Amino acid sequence: MLKSALTVRQLNLYVRSLIEGDARLSNVLVSGELSNFKNHYASGHLYFTLKDREASIRCVMFRSFAERIKFKPLDGLKVVLRGRVSIYEKDGQYQFYAEEMMPEGVGDIALGFEQVKAKLEAEGLFDQSTKRPLPKFPKRIAVVTSDTGAAVKDIMNILSRRWSLAEIVLCSVAVQGEQAVPEMLSALDRLYSLSGIDVIIIGRGGGSAEDLWAFNSEQLARKIYESPVPVISAVGHETDFTICDFVADLRAPTPSAAAELAVPNINEISSKLNRYENSLKSFLENKYQFSFARLEALLNAFCMKNPTDFIVGRSYERLDRLTDKLSQAANRTLDSADRSFVSLTARLDALSPLKVLSRGYAAVSKDNGTVSSVTQAQKGDILDVSLTDGTLICVVKDKKECSYG
Repeated sequence: MLKSALTVRQLNLYVRSLIEGDARLSNVLVSGELSNFKNHYASGHLYFTLKDREASIRCVMFRSFAERIKFKPLDGLKVVLRGRVSIYEKDGQYQFYAEEMMPEGVGDIALGFEQVKAKLEAEGLFDQSTKRPLPKFPKRIAVVTSDTGAAVKDIMNILSRRWSLAEIVLCSVAVQGEQAVPEMLSALDRLYSLSGIDVIIIGRGGGSAEDLWAFNSEQLARKIYESPVPVISAVGHETDFTICDFVADLRAPTPSAAAELAVPNINEISSKLNRYENSLKSFLENKYQFSFARLEALLNAFCMKNPTDFIVGRSYERLDRLTDKLSQAANRTLDSADRSFVSLTARLDALSPLKVLSRGYAAVSKDNGTVSSVTQAQKGDILDVSLTDGTLICVVKDKKECSYG
């Protein structure tokens, strides 16, 4: 006689109870390569296959466990899973329920850090060309950190000591744990909406890699990159590096150093202003003494004490000089005229007929007309022969023509 038949669901539930009742299958470590990885964004659950060269197993990781992963699971990545084995009774599929995922051979924190860093660096969020200089004299400084840690005390003390002129806006947030990233994102959003913020300091004191993990958030890095004002990242100690350090405009090795970098030293500024003041006073005093001495010399000058005599005397002096110049010009003109007259007289004298007659020559004329050729005189003509001391009245008895050449 046949026994009562089981439903498929009853059979699957029975097998499930057998598997889950085995303590060895309730907490298992298994290694393999991720394949067919799917992030179900609506629920936050992860579905994938874990395989090696010879076998594979379907896996699921529920949201509460998936949120703890500090790196991005990808196909081909070798991982170690911790979890339990069971059966999903609806389809009778044997599968592995992962509760923890770790990269094989490297820490999950280190892997997650490098993944986020490589991604943001490729997008240009770390480019030095985008870094902005800090304001020299900030008026409002925002500090995003925990209000209970030593870091905030160091920052506040240094800011108030070095630059008490600035207003400090403290945004208290969690700096580790699940609420750290959401609270820091919210604080930055509030600060971005405020006017008058000159610089933002975000960070915390030292701690383990897990403690600092919130500052490796991709979301937080992108939010810092969107900041309208310069941001100083001050996370942990000098040897600690986070994603925030790379995306911020300036990385400070410690929170205390961030406060020192954010503001000038008021004592140094005051000392410099005192030196400028003394230098300016010295310059003005020297300028005053020089100007006073010059004014005194001008007041003691002859023109100031005897302005009438100075003006009249200068006029007379100028008139005398002009008279001398005019006299000299007249003398030069007369001398030049005399020399010209003498020269012309000498030239005229040289051309005078008397000069010729004085050398034994005579001038012959007839009827007031000059006789220069024998052909102009006839026998019996009366000629006037002019000599230097008088004129001879002569009668032509005869003429004799001759030629020279």
